[in-house]
Amino acid sequence: MLTSADVHPLTSPAVAGPRLSRLSRLSRFSRIDLAQLGPNWYAAVMGTAIIANGAAALPVRPPGLAGFGEAAWALGLAALLVLAAARLVHLTRHREAARAQLLDNPATAVFYGCPPMALLAVGFGTLLVGSHVIGTGPAVVLDAVLWSVGTLYALAVAGGIPYLMITRHRVSALEANPTWLLPVVAPLVAAATGPALVPHLPAGLPQQALLYGCWALFGVGLLATLVLLPVVFTGLFHSKLPTLALTPSLFLVLGPLGQSVTAIHQLADAARPVLPALAPTMLPLAELYGIAVTGVAVLWLAVALAANLRARRAGMPFAMTWWAYTFPVGTCVTGASALARHTGFGGFTALAVGLYLLLCTAWVLAAGGTAAGLVRGRLLAR
Repeated sequence: MLTSADVHPLTSPAVAGPRLSRLSRLSRFSRIDLAQLGPNWYAAVMGTAIIANGAAALPVRPPGLAGFGEAAWALGLAALLVLAAARLVHLTRHREAARAQLLDNPATAVFYGCPPMALLAVGFGTLLVGSHVIGTGPAVVLDAVLWSVGTLYALAVAGGIPYLMITRHRVSALEANPTWLLPVVAPLVAAATGPALVPHLPAGLPQQALLYGCWALFGVGLLATLVLLPVVFTGLFHSKLPTLALTPSLFLVLGPLGQSVTAIHQLADAARPVLPALAPTMLPLAELYGIAVTGVAVLWLAVALAANLRARRAGMPFAMTWWAYTFPVGTCVTGASALARHTGFGGFTALAVGLYLLLCTAWVLAAGGTAAGLVRGRLLAR
């Protein structure tokens, strides 16, 4: 029988409690099950990278914004590297789970649109923001690699996932939801990020080829979105969302809207020195298209916000779907910033700033919920 003198101070209840609590948290991390790691986790990389890209695009430059953007870019790049390593383990050690996610489960297969968008967003941020940290030359090389891989990945997903939905997956248009948009938005992200590389290519054919290619990517993403949006709305009106946790996915509708506005402005800017005959037409087209689509985006943002506030009052729990609050809003930030830059209208400046503040708030909620879920063993637990 132990007496009080036999108890070591470090194992006494007053001291052991916090120590055991820390050990308990560490043990939860050791029980992380990478078999459950799906492509949807790349949404965290997308949501972090768009913080940096949005900071670079904002038409106002308050003190500290540049440093804030650089920190967000570094965090996004680090998250991409960590997640890519974890997914490599998943794909090699848990092949059956990975196969099921893609071939047998349409609910997870659509999230294969996230990895290419993560690559493209981080690459774009490397050129815009990271070049001030690592230098222009390395930034161009890294962006070129990430954009090339991300674009090929985006095209494979934009064609491959619909193919699987047609030939293998058991899906119903009456049960469609906004996650179905993820595979086809990826080419729009490639179209929006590719023009930044044009000035770094040799003049003439290489620049023209990249610019025309980005226009083709814009067409792929835009037309596919126009085909899918009516299907998504049909599913929402007919079957509603099956769970409260899917309510944040309503924000995904903003993705193709904001990204297409960003893309068409980026293409118009890149056309001035490369396609001088078309440039005078492209800028007015970009402005008119951007104003019209931004109006739709603001209206849908109000709908999505109202639906999510209602879901929160109903007890909506945290899920990885909360990352849907980030990247789609971020595309609207870059789109509104492009409109402010090209039109000079202060209303678009105010809209861009307001959306960026909303984006940062959304990131805090999503990142905080993810960190808490990992620490408490609610995410990726065995």
